[in-house]
Amino acid sequence: MASRLQRLQSKASEVSQYVVKHGVPYYKQLLEQNKQYIQEPPTVEKCNLLAKQLFYTRLASISGRYESFWKELDYVKHLWKNRQELKVEDAGIAALFGLECFAWFCGGEIVGRGFTFTGYYP
Repeated sequence: MASRLQRLQSKASEVSQYVVKHGVPYYKQLLEQNKQYIQEPPTVEKCNLLAKQLFYTRLASISGRYESFWKELDYVKHLWKNRQELKVEDAGIAALFGLECFAWFCGGEIVGRGFTFTGYYP
């Protein structure tokens, strides 16, 4: 147990030395590469303004997304009415999509239970 603790401490020391050595240059490089996204002056007021702009922009986009949803639903209804003309490729894509949705649901359930498979909390 003590040897594991020493290995863990040495690894942590190596990582911290690496971060000290390479962290600041990486930070500066990252800011330089993305300077077109940085708002001047970088103040709390500017951040609040941007947050409000994001919120209301997303709020304004609801109507467009609502219309897109109904167009997609109409397309699915059309496919269902003409399911005799459905190709094998389309059916396979639909089956894979359904399987993916089910897998995300199962993964969410597992995460929601605290990464337990039985649901038992000791």
